[in-house]
Amino acid sequence: MKTREFSISTDHEGMYNITARLREVIRESGVQSGLAVVYCPHTTAGITINENADPDVQHDLLLGLREAFPDRREFRHAEGNSTAHLKCSYVGPSQTVLIEDGKPLLGIWQGVYFCEFDGPRHRRYYIKVMADN
Repeated sequence: MKTREFSISTDHEGMYNITARLREVIRESGVQSGLAVVYCPHTTAGITINENADPDVQHDLLLGLREAFPDRREFRHAEGNSTAHLKCSYVGPSQTVLIEDGKPLLGIWQGVYFCEFDGPRHRRYYIKVMADN
């Protein structure tokens, strides 16, 4: 299946649930068993899997990342967004999700999130679905 590209407009910092989009792409692919890769091509945004039931979890994750990666005057990057680069490197640019019975194999509380660390921006992400051979 061809790699699908999606756009998302973001706020300054946030986590955007893209699980429904992933389910849609898998359904449209017709793949019953395989893998789906969700990939972000940006250096100040990432992709993660985490709880989707309580929105306070996303708040707490962002708070924890802000505390773990505070802005420091020693940073040299001219754009002034070194903390966003650090958060992106920590979270990572992609997630791989197993597909079984035509659905993403996620836990009952799990969702897939696009994580913005340096917005507002107009971003892209990609989903590639691959069938078992």
